[in-house]
Amino acid sequence: MALWVILLCTLIASLLGGLYLLGVFRRRRPNEPPLDKGTIPWLGYALDFRKDSSEFLKRMQRKHGDIFTVLIGGYYFTFVMDPFCFGAIVKESRSKLDFRTFAFKLVLQVFGYKPIKANHSIIHASSTKHLMGDGLTVMTQATMENFQKLMLFNLNSGEEKRVWQEDSLFHYCYNIVFRAGYLALYGTEPHQGAGNKEKANEQDRILSNQLFHEFRKYDCLFPRLAYAVLPPKDKIEAERLKRLFWNMLSVKKNWQKDNISGWISDQDKLLAENGVPEYMRDRFMFMLLWASQGNTGPTAFWLLLYLIKHPEAMKAVKDEVDKVSRENGQEVKPGSPPINITRDMLNQTPLLDSALEETLRLVAAPVLVRAVLQDTSLKASSGTEYTLRKGDRVALFPHLSVQMNPEIHPEPHKFKYDRFINSDGTKKVFYKNGKRLKYFNMPWGAGVSICPGRFFAAAEIKLFVFLMLSHYELELVNGEEEIPAIDTSRWGFGTMQPVRDVRFRYRLRF
Repeated sequence: MALWVILLCTLIASLLGGLYLLGVFRRRRPNEPPLDKGTIPWLGYALDFRKDSSEFLKRMQRKHGDIFTVLIGGYYFTFVMDPFCFGAIVKESRSKLDFRTFAFKLVLQVFGYKPIKANHSIIHASSTKHLMGDGLTVMTQATMENFQKLMLFNLNSGEEKRVWQEDSLFHYCYNIVFRAGYLALYGTEPHQGAGNKEKANEQDRILSNQLFHEFRKYDCLFPRLAYAVLPPKDKIEAERLKRLFWNMLSVKKNWQKDNISGWISDQDKLLAENGVPEYMRDRFMFMLLWASQGNTGPTAFWLLLYLIKHPEAMKAVKDEVDKVSRENGQEVKPGSPPINITRDMLNQTPLLDSALEETLRLVAAPVLVRAVLQDTSLKASSGTEYTLRKGDRVALFPHLSVQMNPEIHPEPHKFKYDRFINSDGTKKVFYKNGKRLKYFNMPWGAGVSICPGRFFAAAEIKLFVFLMLSHYELELVNGEEEIPAIDTSRWGFGTMQPVRDVRFRYRLRF
């Protein structure tokens, strides 16, 4: 009889434990945000969120207001859609709200890299040194030289005539920007003597193109890999690609290159000093590649496409880059050498800056997540005070809450190239309900988790667009073609990608 009692108690305890894990017993406590667990235990709204995060959050916001908690795949996420709360969240101490818990799990899952505690400080210190200030000047020049190597190497040979060339715009932009950034960061093929330089350059063009095609395969799998929903065949392919990149980007191969950036070399040295084994540093290099190059090419695509579709914007930005070139003795004309754009020149383009920021407002859609390590108080702009529960996660989705908010940005679905500057060229200030906003566009994140390479990424995109507008005439093959919709499966992972490519033509201006 006693045995049956023990077995029954064990069964009941297991059942109750299972129900607890499934979220059956979760109840809203006093002062906590509205709670919505959905109808499916444990999964909650995981399928709805993955299908179209933006539409799901719009629905929840209409139902519950600006702050609410939902169950997604076994985790309770409190989404904060009130932009006046953003500062309190992104500046809160890591002892209460920590971004590393979520980030560490994600990078292990998608890159096979197991972070160490010092990772954030290593990346931040190296990025501050090499991707900002004087370091950014060096990186801008290196990237400029690689753009010339990829785009303009035939100009002086006479091989590139003033005839229309046709390509797919998304593929073209992503390919060129990715390869230039990769070569600037990870180094170029070594050569001895001037006679071998062109052979090395040709090798750089070939190998970087091969790398890009493999990267695109992985990039297409990335959202489902991050959500851990890859079917078996794609899971095998993802593992193959991971191993390929661990090998192609291995620290041994990197150290055989010329012109490896300080950003890459410094981080590898610091990881080695912190006891990270070589095989894990290879994986770190793969993570850095995606972090640095996974969003710049798609952003360049959207920016060029918006300019092509808006002739007034195209004329204004093109006139600006031509003016900057002339004032810096870099005018493009028949027989002239390829233009050499410096960081100083990039700092003289307020219209291009605004057009880029407007593009990011429309298509950059990261989700910012923090793990709640202890009960934390959050005061909404309405005055209501909420408690974020220990063990939950708090998330921001700025694309919906600020970037596409008509109270902040009138006609938010329209591309307005000068939205972010005043008529005198100064930066515009934004308000909501008459109150000035600090966070009105957040493509790079914010706080301690803000993208450390944002200045280099912006420079990379601007260099490419500056070169394209300076050297080429651009048009769509079908002038009536509409701007494609975004791929809703990629919400939350940075810059969105189009559901289809568009054909375009380009030819030398002179």
